[in-house]
Amino acid sequence: MSNQKNNGETEEQLDVEHELPAAENETAATSADAEIEALRKERDQYLDRLARLQAEFDNFRKRNAREQQDYRDYAVVDALKTFLPILDSLDGAAKSDAQDLDQIRSGIELIDRQFHDALAKLGVQPIPAEGQPFDPNLHMAIAMEDTDAAPDNTVIGELQRGYKIKDRLLRPAMVRVARSK
Repeated sequence: MSNQKNNGETEEQLDVEHELPAAENETAATSADAEIEALRKERDQYLDRLARLQAEFDNFRKRNAREQQDYRDYAVVDALKTFLPILDSLDGAAKSDAQDLDQIRSGIELIDRQFHDALAKLGVQPIPAEGQPFDPNLHMAIAMEDTDAAPDNTVIGELQRGYKIKDRLLRPAMVRVARSK
């Protein structure tokens, strides 16, 4: 019986010993649950923040694309405003009943001057050609002519004027080039 009593005490002691760790386990489980819940809230906050950042970036991308399209659509407005006075002059010349060739010529020269001034405002410059050495970067040779009047590979005639905008070639000058006989 003493064994039973000892066993009984031992079981009671074991129960008491098991109760203490169970309480500790319960506290540990509660703190683990609280930590898991805190981590879930933090995760949810990060996911919410990520979703907002993605939406902001998508809105930025769309706004940027729209602004670029607007820029492309309206970039020529200033250039067109520069050419409107020239168009007005052409319209006036077309409606004119001038019979005198000198008047017509002076009108055309005025329009030509206006046009070149407008191009210069936009940074467009004519490429010098006649009398210059042939430069394949600026000139397009249309014909080679045998002549002693000019040195070899010199532009002797301009068939169509070339233009550049700042340092970029807009259109090469179409030229005739001298070739030694």
